[in-house]
Order: sequence, then structure tokens, then C-alpha cells
Amino acid sequence: MVKDGYPWVLVPLVAGLALGLLYLFWPALPLLALALVLLLLAAFMAYFFRDPRRTVPKEANLVVSPADGKVTRIEKLSGEGADSPTVVSIFLSPFDVHVNRAPIAGRVVDVTYTKGRFVAATSDNASLVNEQNALTIKGERLTVVCKQIAGVLARRIVCWKQPGDSLELGERFGLIKFGSRTDLVLPKDVEVLVRVGQRVSGGVTVIGRCSDGE
Repeated sequence: MVKDGYPWVLVPLVAGLALGLLYLFWPALPLLALALVLLLLAAFMAYFFRDPRRTVPKEANLVVSPADGKVTRIEKLSGEGADSPTVVSIFLSPFDVHVNRAPIAGRVVDVTYTKGRFVAATSDNASLVNEQNALTIKGERLTVVCKQIAGVLARRIVCWKQPGDSLELGERFGLIKFGSRTDLVLPKDVEVLVRVGQRVSGGVTVIGRCSDGE
């Protein structure tokens, strides 16, 4: 479990255990019901903030998924031009792992946080109007932009990296609470290998392959 989840787990856990102990001395059903609700909430929070180990692909020139979830959009940013960057959008439900991972190995050259709204993360407009945090990562052969985008339930974007920091392929760099979207902006030299509707795993699923470099 990521450290950011500890307060979300410990608060309802301690409160639920305290109410359960109180129920032993004052057996009122509302106390028992509230204790069970709090304990279930703590269990869900522990599940939500899980951070499973991942085996990152070793092949060179790969771009891996920055998040767990479902691919909801693959399209050019500027019309149909062949030289336009491609955006791949991944929707994360509250039941997906919400830890974000580096799609390429490289150096963080920019981190830009933008305040915004909290419309549904599945909306194409979310990448324009929602609260978001964009990391620009420069690798040996290409530069990508990875956007952490808040959704209807998400109210907190967490990023552990700053400009100048280095990232290994698949390394954890942040998370989003609680249901959100991650956009990956890829240069024209990357061949996209996923399709809309496909389930992907952060740090594992290959999103694309760089063929010619920038």
C-alpha cells in the first residue's frame, strides 16, 4: 500500500474498532452497524491504495502504460495530420490501481499543475477543463507528456517527482484519488499498439514502440 493511503485506512479502522469495543459494554445495534460500516470502509481504502509489484518489460524503445484501466480514446491531437502527436486516454475506475508509473525512462523536464473542474473523466473535454498535473519526460529517443487528470470523484492529484528528477521505465511517480484518467501524449514516431476498449496495466502493458526516434 502506498504511504498516502495510511490516513485513509487508519482513521476508519481505529474508529470502527473503538465503536466495536464500545458495543461490548453498551450493546446498541446502531453502534454495531456503524462499526461495521467503518471497518468495511477501511478495507476498501486498503484495497484502493494497493501498490502491487509489476514486472516491467526489458525490450528497448517501448512505451508502457502509465496507469491501470481501460483505453477510452486514441486520436491525433491536431486533426488527421500524420505528424501530429497522438493522445491515448486511460480511464481508471475506483476499483483500479491508482498508482501512476513512468511510460518511458528519462528525466522529468517539466511538471505543470492546473486547477480546474471535476467533470466525468470519460469525457473528451476532461483533458481541457479538469484539474490536472502534466509531467513532461524526456528520454534518449523521445519525449512524452503524461497527464494525471481528476474525475468526478477524484479530488487529489499526488505527484512525487519534480523537474530534474530521473525516472526508470515503470517507476512510480504519483497517484490520483479516487477515480480518474491518465492521458499519454506520444510523438509521431511512436507506433501505438493498443486499441480502444482494451484493459491495460501500469508499467506492464506496452502502449507503443518507438521506431525512428525524434
